[in-house]
Amino acid sequence: MRIRHAAGAAALALLLALAGCSGSTTTGGDGASSSPPDSSPSAEPTDDGMSSDAALMPAESSLGTIVVDGEGMTVYMFDNDTQGTATSACTGQCLANWPIVTTESATPAVDGVTGEVATIDSPDGKKQITLNGWPLYYFAGDSAAGDTAGQGVNGVWWVLSPAGEKIGG
Repeated sequence: MRIRHAAGAAALALLLALAGCSGSTTTGGDGASSSPPDSSPSAEPTDDGMSSDAALMPAESSLGTIVVDGEGMTVYMFDNDTQGTATSACTGQCLANWPIVTTESATPAVDGVTGEVATIDSPDGKKQITLNGWPLYYFAGDSAAGDTAGQGVNGVWWVLSPAGEKIGG
């Protein structure tokens, strides 16, 4: 009986941690989030099913055409970031739930992404990729290529179109 309660409490704690980062402020509402959209269609990075060398590229999803990395993992923007600044508002525990999208190059390779792609320096010295001035992140709750479980979390996390426009919200 005790094991069942401990397992349930651990699962609840993990769920709350992953739903996590809404930053220091939220925009409207009570902070509740709705269920994420179905993410069953997976990203198809290339015709041969292999990963692309591109840092960013488009992929089809249940949300429409979104931006993914070369492995097909969905990337997100954060409403609490200020577009066009060289800083990220996601720090501390937020970064555990929303790791930054990084590159080794100051000019990341893109394939089919028409928005402006650049980089900013992260506090740990890595190059974080930006799209139209928005720093990009992964969601720790996405486990496979094409997953979009981070879409709309706490009303501040969004996927982007290849043009760099927020989808939803």
